Amino acid sequence: MDREVQFAKTLEEIKQRARAQQNLISSAEVEAAFAALSLSAEQLQMVYEYLAQNKIGVDEPLDVEETLQEEERDYLASYLETLQELPGATAGEREAVTLSAMAGDQDAVKRLTEIMLPEVPQIAKLYTGQGVSLEDLIGEGNVALSLGVTMLGALEHASEAEGMLGKMIMDAMEACIAADAEEAKADQKIADKVNRVADAANALSEELRREVTVEELAQESGLSKKAIEDAVRISGGKIESIMKG
Repeated sequence: MDREVQFAKTLEEIKQRARAQQNLISSAEVEAAFAALSLSAEQLQMVYEYLAQNKIGVDEPLDVEETLQEEERDYLASYLETLQELPGATAGEREAVTLSAMAGDQDAVKRLTEIMLPEVPQIAKLYTGQGVSLEDLIGEGNVALSLGVTMLGALEHASEAEGMLGKMIMDAMEACIAADAEEAKADQKIADKVNRVADAANALSEELRREVTVEELAQESGLSKKAIEDAVRISGGKIESIMKG
């Protein structure tokens, strides 16, 4: 396996292991995972910096709330305050409700959702700073939780429920972040296309000292007529150097 591919694969495995351990991993685990790659001290430090950026503590938990923006802290405090209105649950009740939910009892499913709701913002805090708001992360997590509690019948033991639900919540948040990143990438491609056409139009317009037609710009710039027309349409006709049809 290519060294870079192996490095990336190992880094992802370490991240997922830490997620399963409440976002905590030991330096011994990290060093053992990368032992085959014989990383330098500088490369290992890069790994630790990557983990910190992903809100993963090494040897001791990170105080994630310190990394939140003021607006996020305010929202989190307000949201947690609303959750305090929900009745708490003892360990015994939690297990009993989980078993009933696994058996398909709808009242238990609803109650387990209430019991698990406070877990969602705690997980969401770990995914902030990656382009998606805390509020949206919590929303995605709540949807995943609502779905997950209806799927517990596939489990054999009640002790497996929390891990399953936690993974579904994390997967939903990671999918949301990935989708947001793809959308941002697509938006950037569109913006680049419009800017490229606008720059070419401005340059030709300055040379001719007038607005230019789509046909002239296509001929002089090498851009296709369709690419120019798409850019004009996307910009809402705001490329001023191009003559309005």
